[in-house]
Amino acid sequence: LLAACSSSSGSAPGSSTTPEPASSGSVSPAAAGTDLSGVTLKIGETGWKQQQLLLEMAGLADTPYGTEFSLFQGGNLQLEALGAGAIDLASASEIPPIFAAQSGGPGSLAIIAVREGNTLTQEIVAPEGSDIKDAAGLKGKKVAYVQNTTAHYFLYKALEQAGLSWSDIEAVPLSTSDGLAALLSGQVDALASYGNAIISAHAKGASTIVDARDILSGNFVYVSTPTVIHDPAKHAAIADYFSRLQRAFNWARANPDSWAAVVAEQTKQPVEQALSTFTDGEAQRPSKFVPTSAEAIASQQDVLDTFVKAGILTTGFSIGDYWSTSFDADLTAIEGEYVGG
Repeated sequence: LLAACSSSSGSAPGSSTTPEPASSGSVSPAAAGTDLSGVTLKIGETGWKQQQLLLEMAGLADTPYGTEFSLFQGGNLQLEALGAGAIDLASASEIPPIFAAQSGGPGSLAIIAVREGNTLTQEIVAPEGSDIKDAAGLKGKKVAYVQNTTAHYFLYKALEQAGLSWSDIEAVPLSTSDGLAALLSGQVDALASYGNAIISAHAKGASTIVDARDILSGNFVYVSTPTVIHDPAKHAAIADYFSRLQRAFNWARANPDSWAAVVAEQTKQPVEQALSTFTDGEAQRPSKFVPTSAEAIASQQDVLDTFVKAGILTTGFSIGDYWSTSFDADLTAIEGEYVGG
């Protein structure tokens, strides 16, 4: 489950200086006047240490509370860790919290914030030399996907748009790394995945069958538990953390070359490709924290209802019951800290 765990160190690997640090490393108004010295915030990340390194590069990692970052292969695994009490704060697409809510029931989790983001590098790909050219060509094929994630959802939607059903393919649930290995070794005919797995697949000659950029909402949610968010000190620390991330994304937009160098090192891709992916993504939908909203809840409910229709979930329920507005005042102020590129 847990791939790696590290504490914030205040400097990025291979970097002795931080170019043009963010304007202020001070605590957010939500945390001002609160003693956070006894708090350690345990934070989940997917794929690589994006949030930790972003704060370090932006000069915002010197928090008045401790931080521990744990690395997972998917948002679904973050939610499992959250349910087990191993982390305090998970981040994921809309999909993993749906399955976690169904499994844990009312009171098991709280969706507390939305970070708008891009939907690039979310694709169905086929290996080099494949004769599969579109979603219709997946009929009768063995397709790897990451279960209970965006890949699960957009694979189903792509099949539906092509006039196919889930039973028309041989769906193989695998982790991101195992799915990539299966694609490259010829064990599967196609792969529905995201992030580093898609970047690596293209580097090995894979071609895009379906690009999910217009299938997905781009809403990435932050999830905690009622116990954590009702702790005043941890609540203040989380609000401060969101503020720092908002300012750190501002820094990245102002320093795309410096950030792309970090991304390239972490994801093993050329700097030029990392830069293009970042700038294209920010142009499509900038990274931005916003308060919870009826629109965001409705978007996630639509995903849930789609999974019920597909038979992936056996029963429906109201996902709005798992959302919390307890950070909305903080997030309204944090939204005001946004600076575009």
